[in-house]
Amino acid sequence: MFLPQGLRPFAGGAATVEWEQGEAPLADVLAALWERHPALRDRLFSEDGRWRPHVRVFVGTEDVRWSGDLATRVPAGAEITIVPAVSGG
Repeated sequence: MFLPQGLRPFAGGAATVEWEQGEAPLADVLAALWERHPALRDRLFSEDGRWRPHVRVFVGTEDVRWSGDLATRVPAGAEITIVPAVSGG
């Protein structure tokens, strides 16, 4: 899993986090991530358990919001990328 610069402080400075358990739903992958780096959860999800609107998560090239959300299957070896939205004016 690739973490953008802004999330790395909440993961001990790591740019990537490995998932070595084989194919699983994204929810399971994220649950393992929260165990290792609990501060990341609040950066990705709101208090009601929904994705924060400024965050996009991709499994491979598929945005999980359109491919099954937390039920999206993550194949062994797949890349997960977290992309924070950039805004400004």
